[in-house]
Amino acid sequence: MNKGQLIDAMAKKAGLTKADAKKALDAFIGATTDTLKKGDRVALVGFGSFGVTKRAARKGRNPQKPNEVINIPAKNVVKFSAGSELKNAVK
Repeated sequence: MNKGQLIDAMAKKAGLTKADAKKALDAFIGATTDTLKKGDRVALVGFGSFGVTKRAARKGRNPQKPNEVINIPAKNVVKFSAGSELKNAVK
């Protein structure tokens, strides 16, 4: 499902216009992004939670030159942990 299909599904399930569903989805994405940028967590009970974790710097191999060792810098990554209701629904 892509963003357009998600907007269509949201509009149909919530009885909204597609424009309103797009605004709601964009607002959710924006609010989630802003919260994660601050290093905070977004928890949606039953669905799951989004959080930021730090990935440590490490050494890797250049796939084009297998003997060349490269340094991969540390960075923050977004993690999603599914909630129990979502896990049970997907089983």
